[in-house]
Amino acid sequence: MRSLASGVLALLLMTAIGVWADEPANSASDGAQVAPSSVTDPEVERQLRDTVENLDEALYSPFIERYMLDELKALRTEMAAQRIELTEKLVDRHVESIDRGVSYATNTITYFFYLIAGVSSILVLVGWTSVRDIKERMNKIADEEVGKLVTTYEKRLRVIEHQLTQKTQHIDANREEIERTQELHSLWLKAAQETLSANKIAIYDQILEMRPDDCEALTYKADEVLELGEVQWAINLCQHALTIDPDNAHAFYQLACAKTMLGNYDQAIHYLRETLERADSYRQTVMEDPALEPLYQLDDFKALISS
Repeated sequence: MRSLASGVLALLLMTAIGVWADEPANSASDGAQVAPSSVTDPEVERQLRDTVENLDEALYSPFIERYMLDELKALRTEMAAQRIELTEKLVDRHVESIDRGVSYATNTITYFFYLIAGVSSILVLVGWTSVRDIKERMNKIADEEVGKLVTTYEKRLRVIEHQLTQKTQHIDANREEIERTQELHSLWLKAAQETLSANKIAIYDQILEMRPDDCEALTYKADEVLELGEVQWAINLCQHALTIDPDNAHAFYQLACAKTMLGNYDQAIHYLRETLERADSYRQTVMEDPALEPLYQLDDFKALISS
């Protein structure tokens, strides 16, 4: 069961190595010529995976943790820079819209005055009415048109403001998610370093406070609870994990271990069958786990392993 925790840490490290290997490919997207990395070679990647899967202990190193934290910090810095850039663009767009609106309004008023002058001259010549009446009518028409323009641009500005607010909320949500992910990653690394089951359970409780539906934290907590002999507690944790993810192979495996400790061998074999149907990679672990030794002499167990 402890080897599973080491396997999880190894997978996290493989993810970090994959991100490091993809950086040259990403940097080449701007047109620069970059030499191909040997890490992206399928043969090399297969050898790396075989090496990690055959490890006897976790690959923990403070340098790798520091690298992961620096990557998260760089991502956070990039998100902040993107937020600043987006704000600047929206402000520039806002100013340009106002300039166009003012210019359009000014030109419109000027054209109206030209039209008023022409119409007034014509009306004076034909004797339609006085210049004062013409002026009052034209001022009224000009005020109505200017009011329409102002209303239109106010609506556009409100739309831009709403979009800016949504973008800001989205950026804030991403920043909070990055911080939460960074904290969860630190807790998982801390749990991998602990040797006492009680300390690991306390760390898993912190993870579940942040993400109550984390099936992985529930099943690993059940693993440590079994180490303390709290079988029923472990069963409850696994059943809760299965309500969240009905196909969680690790939860079925922990249930099999718990049922074996209770002496319910038929149920234990049933849960082992459910585990192997969902993840055949547990077959070797089943044959090496001391918690399942009482099942090794049973015919049903031998048939399950040989199938």
